[in-house]
Amino acid sequence: MTEQQHIPPEFTRPPVPPDEDGSQCEPPGPKPDQQGPELRGPTGAPIPGEANVRAQQGDALTTPQGLRQADTDHQLKAGPRGPVLLQDFHLREKITHFDHERIPERAVHARGVGAHGVFVSNGAAASLTRAKFLAADARTPVFVRFSTVLGSRGSADTVRDTRGFATKFYTEEGVYDLVGNNIPVFFIQEAIKFPDVVHAAKPHPDREIPQAQSAHDTFWDFVSLHTEATAHTFWNMSDRGLPRSLRMMEGFGVHTFRLVAADGATSLVKFHWKPRLGVHSMLWEETQLTAGFDPDFHRRDLADAIEAGYFPEWDLGVQVFPDTPEQVFDDIDLLDPTKLVPEELVPVQVIGTLRLTANPVNFFAETEQVAFCPSHLVPGIEITDDPLLQGRLFSYLDTQLSRLGGPNFAQLPINTPHTDVNDMFRDGMHQSAVHTGVAPYKPNSLDGGCPYAASFAGEAYVESPAPIPPPQAKLRTSANTDKAQVSFADHFSQPRMFYRSLTHGEQRRLADAFSFELGKCTSVTIRGRAVQMLVNVDEQLAGYVANQLGVDVPAPTATAVELSTSPALSQKRGAFPVDGRVVAVLVDETSAGGAVQQVCADLEQAKVRPLLVAAHGGEVEGRKVDRTFATMRSIEFDGLVALGAPTDPRVDVLVNEIWRHGKAIAAVGAAASLLQRNGVDADAPGVTVAEAPQATTQVVTDLGEHRAWDRIEPRG
Repeated sequence: MTEQQHIPPEFTRPPVPPDEDGSQCEPPGPKPDQQGPELRGPTGAPIPGEANVRAQQGDALTTPQGLRQADTDHQLKAGPRGPVLLQDFHLREKITHFDHERIPERAVHARGVGAHGVFVSNGAAASLTRAKFLAADARTPVFVRFSTVLGSRGSADTVRDTRGFATKFYTEEGVYDLVGNNIPVFFIQEAIKFPDVVHAAKPHPDREIPQAQSAHDTFWDFVSLHTEATAHTFWNMSDRGLPRSLRMMEGFGVHTFRLVAADGATSLVKFHWKPRLGVHSMLWEETQLTAGFDPDFHRRDLADAIEAGYFPEWDLGVQVFPDTPEQVFDDIDLLDPTKLVPEELVPVQVIGTLRLTANPVNFFAETEQVAFCPSHLVPGIEITDDPLLQGRLFSYLDTQLSRLGGPNFAQLPINTPHTDVNDMFRDGMHQSAVHTGVAPYKPNSLDGGCPYAASFAGEAYVESPAPIPPPQAKLRTSANTDKAQVSFADHFSQPRMFYRSLTHGEQRRLADAFSFELGKCTSVTIRGRAVQMLVNVDEQLAGYVANQLGVDVPAPTATAVELSTSPALSQKRGAFPVDGRVVAVLVDETSAGGAVQQVCADLEQAKVRPLLVAAHGGEVEGRKVDRTFATMRSIEFDGLVALGAPTDPRVDVLVNEIWRHGKAIAAVGAAASLLQRNGVDADAPGVTVAEAPQATTQVVTDLGEHRAWDRIEPRG
């Protein structure tokens, strides 16, 4: 008998893990609201099989090499107490993989959320471009990533910041990336200054604070010295910097692009995404509450809406300009990314509609690894000489090489084109294609000359000819034109137009934002320079902010051109659909029988999401309680229907915040006492006291206006 046979059996057989019940183990599949990347190989070829073929397989635990494992909870030791053996390869590979789970986060736009969808072209752009995905009735799968700019991956969603709006179109001619923002103008005119503006806006390098905020000295030091940032700064200080939801956010391509038609005719265009739900924003207090109560608010709102079937939609539109040698329209330099062209001068023509229909299956594999590049183009869409855009062509590709570990990032499932890929790029880190042949070069005879070049006309991507100015001395200088009105050198006329296009309430909130941000700056010199920037735009605005800061108002040092206002720049533009809006239905033991079911059904009929709020969990009239008094806060609700008047200080906070933030309020029956005890005027705009059907109908109507603006905006 060997010594091994004397070892007690408990040391040779691992215990049964507590989570295993002996039933058949099947890997979980995607949820109904989820969709992964289309099943394609690294060279774009469709792969037959089920959608979960990339998911984990089998019913037993294995190593990455497929070796079945009986235990993953205990290390291999020399005896029960001691030391761990170097030969425990499963320990080494498990810890090593964990240590390498993270990849570098994006330097900007690190905090993001994505969704799958489809883009349907209406054919209106078919006369402008030969891009096949813009032909009539063409349907193109897309992946969209929304993001903030300044914060780290762990920062809050609702900070005051610019938002990224990047769309990857998986077209039959290759991947096309439209990489834009929710603001149509940018901080800088030339890409060489991008590291400067980002370094200034990021947290101070000595303390790494403040996180995801522009309210600090280095940011305002840069923008007050670099006045081409004035226009973007005004947009960021406006309500646009605080979107209510990603579903209610405009998107802009920022730059001017060139479209090329089938006959070679060219046009210059600016791209616009118009949300079907309208453009709406939070109030400053709401963003502060939300950042503490639910820092994931925007990603949760998007995912929940899609899961509930309220698929957000945007119309894609273009402003079209003649492709003249000057590339100027109405004295606005189209190559200046700090300028916009008012929609009143050039209307936005809708060319198709985007609909987001599915959440990702895996955040890291899809949202974190998706790689956007402005250089991902298709025939019929070209770049212009915009100096910021030209630099982005280099920067984005370079970023992906660093973040994703090498040049083969296009082979990751979320980035794989939905068309044939036959390049001659070889090897490199993470190469997953298995290339055949021996001649990855052109010309060659060993592989029969393959791959052949695409036909020149109608198939290949060929840049359209454009006139080039006579050679001049190489200079590091502004790209300013001879136009005197609104040019690269005029940094104040368009911010003045933007400010004066806003309603009085929007202007006041913008002024308060400047006052808060500059009030957080410790340098009196920086505060003074920023007020100088403001007085060059509007003296009344500068006076208000200066008074808040306790500084003098300087004399203007620049003359802004008086431009016509653009009503399209205001967010207050009437009523919009309410799909996916969220209403709290507050109940207690006094709520009338049947009222809960009726109110919730009426709201759902109107495509509004009712969330049942009660003192504790459980069910009311057969409906699950969605929020208790301990888990609710006003920030996740767009309105309130009170079917009871529970006596609880948390309920009073709810009512007070909803009243103060101008949200829709309705009280049914005896619930009117809840409004009375909280000082809510039953006759005020956006407040209804009525029986259930009328109350619900009025709340839905009020939601379409976003807020009862007369309750919250100052007069005069």
